[in-house]
Amino acid sequence: MRLDALLSALPAVLEQHGPTDIAVNRLTVDSRHVSPGDLFIAIPGVNVDGHRFIANAVAAGAVAVVGERERRAIVPAPVGLRTYIRVPDAREAWAWLCAAERDFPSRKMTLIGVTGTDGKTTTVNLTYSILRAAGLAAGMVSTVAARIGDTASDTGLHTTTPDPPDVQRYLARMVAAGTTHAVLEVTSHGLAQHRVTGCDFDIAVVTNVTPEHLDYHGTFEAYLRAKSLLFQNLSRSFRKPGTPKVAVVNWDDEPSRRMSAFPADRLLVYTTRPAVADRSPSAEVISARDLRLAPDGLILTLHTPAGRIPVASPLTGEYNVSNILAAAAVGVALNLPPEAIAEGVAALSGVPGRMERIEEGQDFRAIVDFAHTPNALRRALMAARRLADASGRVLVVFGAAGLRDHSKRPAMGRIAGRLADVVVVTAEDPRTENLDEIMAAIGSAAEAEGKRVGEDLWLVADRGKAILTACQMARAGDVVIACGKGHEQSMCFGTVEYPWDDREAMRRALHGGTLDTLPTAGEDKG
Repeated sequence: MRLDALLSALPAVLEQHGPTDIAVNRLTVDSRHVSPGDLFIAIPGVNVDGHRFIANAVAAGAVAVVGERERRAIVPAPVGLRTYIRVPDAREAWAWLCAAERDFPSRKMTLIGVTGTDGKTTTVNLTYSILRAAGLAAGMVSTVAARIGDTASDTGLHTTTPDPPDVQRYLARMVAAGTTHAVLEVTSHGLAQHRVTGCDFDIAVVTNVTPEHLDYHGTFEAYLRAKSLLFQNLSRSFRKPGTPKVAVVNWDDEPSRRMSAFPADRLLVYTTRPAVADRSPSAEVISARDLRLAPDGLILTLHTPAGRIPVASPLTGEYNVSNILAAAAVGVALNLPPEAIAEGVAALSGVPGRMERIEEGQDFRAIVDFAHTPNALRRALMAARRLADASGRVLVVFGAAGLRDHSKRPAMGRIAGRLADVVVVTAEDPRTENLDEIMAAIGSAAEAEGKRVGEDLWLVADRGKAILTACQMARAGDVVIACGKGHEQSMCFGTVEYPWDDREAMRRALHGGTLDTLPTAGEDKG
């Protein structure tokens, strides 16, 4: 590929030094991986500034460099640097260059983006299932996996939205496989850090927006602005012949409603409240009515512009009604047959690590869920309460991640203290923070709700032992639910990712054992 062709994808160039009619082998942002003929993109990171390594990249054979600093300000002076391109935002440029390198694969399919605080992964999977039920060649990338046709691949440990090279690689593989429709899970980090820049979305979906990732964004308003980028950029993105730009908004969630202010060719709003639907804005409305909750799923009727659609879903938890509505709204936006929407919803029996039941012959229900935000924990515990027998209890095992928003800890402690009968606080990616201090913050909030250490509140640093503790206390008809890790395959202590799987830990606990793959940390209290 030629450098001048790649550079034509950039939205802005501030300075250009040297020739651009040269061949480039590949792109890289790591000077240690530069080979002769590469293009090096110097990205200023939080801890490491890529501009410091431009000289190393040039010495290794980089034929050109893209960066944010003025060429004369680069220290040490890169001897032999012929071509240097200065851009306003190197991370944004990297994303556009990655898209150009793959010949803009998102422009060769209908692309659906799903953002929000909770419910993204389930909504992505429901949407994918509906697309497949309609007979479309579909692909998806979620927190859990990437799917191209019938082939699935893990998207990695603690992965949310992949970096630009991986996003574009997945999309290019989909194009090569004949995919016509793809759905991507899009996080606030992915939007703010330009991981999905260069992806030309046609449908933008928001599930809900509650406070999260404030350690990174700083304020809720900044977090909301990051989420809004998916909708803000919708009408600006590349237009594909005959494909309108559609916004799908949760009208039950006030922050999400703000997304409706951004221009789109069509606005679809969804709601679980029929009265809200009757007072809806000038938009197409999808609402849920005649809802029946059962231990083995949900039964409801979707009211859509295309007519009424009876739906039966194996998913549990009333909150999944909103996820079903969001995915159904995508089906309506694509003018898919109502029967395909119903079939797609019914076909999804579950998502790994989302209210996933673990059965080992026990006389109580054991569940693993990804709930790691206050709102998600509240919804998971309410769903667990409905799954318990009339006299059954809810026993919850959870923690809070280190180096993340500290305000979540007391909030989640209060929610667990109110909604669960027994609370077991434990480790959840403490990273370099003191685990005892994290657990104490959660435990104190649970105590403020009436819980007592040693009676119905336990602080157990070892997560495997914590899950075992809950299972040993469980009686027939109870529900034991481990929240926070879900599908994830590792847990971070210090700076090391140790192998971990909550589902395997739950299986071991149901047989009286523990999954011992984590370092010993903290002191059990109870």
